[in-house]
Amino acid sequence: MTKAAYIHIPFCEQICHYCDFNKFLIKGQPVYDYLDAMEVEIKKLLDSYPARPIETIYIGGGTPTALEDEQLKRMLDIVTTHLQPIDGNIEFTVEANPSVTERKKLRILKNAGVNRLSIGVQAFQDSLLSALNRNHRREDVARMIREAHSVGFENISIDLMFGLPGQTLEMFQESVSLALQLNVPHISAYSLQVENQTVFGIRDRKGELSLPGEEKESDMFEYLIDILKQKGFLHYEISNFAKAGFESKHNQVYWKNEPYYGIGAGAHGYVKDIRYENVKPLPHYIRKLGEGGFPHRIVTRLDNKDRMEEEIFLGLRRKGGVNKETFYKKYNRPIEDVFPEQIDKLTAQGLLVNDTQSIRLTEKGLFLGNEVFQEFIGVI
Repeated sequence: MTKAAYIHIPFCEQICHYCDFNKFLIKGQPVYDYLDAMEVEIKKLLDSYPARPIETIYIGGGTPTALEDEQLKRMLDIVTTHLQPIDGNIEFTVEANPSVTERKKLRILKNAGVNRLSIGVQAFQDSLLSALNRNHRREDVARMIREAHSVGFENISIDLMFGLPGQTLEMFQESVSLALQLNVPHISAYSLQVENQTVFGIRDRKGELSLPGEEKESDMFEYLIDILKQKGFLHYEISNFAKAGFESKHNQVYWKNEPYYGIGAGAHGYVKDIRYENVKPLPHYIRKLGEGGFPHRIVTRLDNKDRMEEEIFLGLRRKGGVNKETFYKKYNRPIEDVFPEQIDKLTAQGLLVNDTQSIRLTEKGLFLGNEVFQEFIGVI
């Protein structure tokens, strides 16, 4: 049963140079038309793929808090009306940008039942924020978190990035230190991925992007793991660290390869045996829903082979890895019978642990995750 919903709000006040998500500058956009179309999609999904109860809702983007107050209220009303009345048992996350999230918006979120914030910080050096084309500055982060605490938010996550152009190990260490001083229970940290259709991608092809290199990037990741462990954070997924009890419930739906609704332009979803991706342009998304159809651009029906491969490369992202008993219950086959050569090879290379309960990445494997995952693709 589907128990999670992702809602995509593709509007931003400024476009970051690294961002490859579906997004549009908010000025002049038909925001209310988009929200109306989003409501139609939610109804269609619930009619076609009923699910109760929803356990996690995640609103991302884009920048959801770039919406004006009344737009934000309308969006939250749609979500809470159709997906589930909000109560204390649900995890309800909204992504927030420090530059556009004032106390009034935080109160709007809190009053609608939002109980978790994911704050896009990325770095604490204004020079790096400028290079990323972020529109917040260092002092905005502390201000927003103080206001979030004052409004009643306790479950707060901060996103950081490493491997950025011009970033040194000392800069990253400072960012981690400042994040820890803010007393948040969850930190996500991602290495920069240079995507083709971004400003950074264009600069990289021209030879104009100076990156720290793999060795320095590895040093940053190693420092992150060590210092957060010292500070009592659980390293529960490759890029995610949390104090006990504050692990992201929503993201664990993805890593456990469980179904979820994907709602909005460019959103991805997984219902029954179907993975889908919605159309990205706003006019196409709005028109398709106005015509009575789903706004899907790509629909892929998964067979058992596809599901088993996804189970591996998603599950290995978690520190606990892929549970053998769970795998057998889902697919009626022992995991060693499906991927015998891959498990033996990667275990011999010191990248996997293979014991009676699970297969999981070693500390060495954490640094070479993508190479490990690739070994399981297209081999069945």
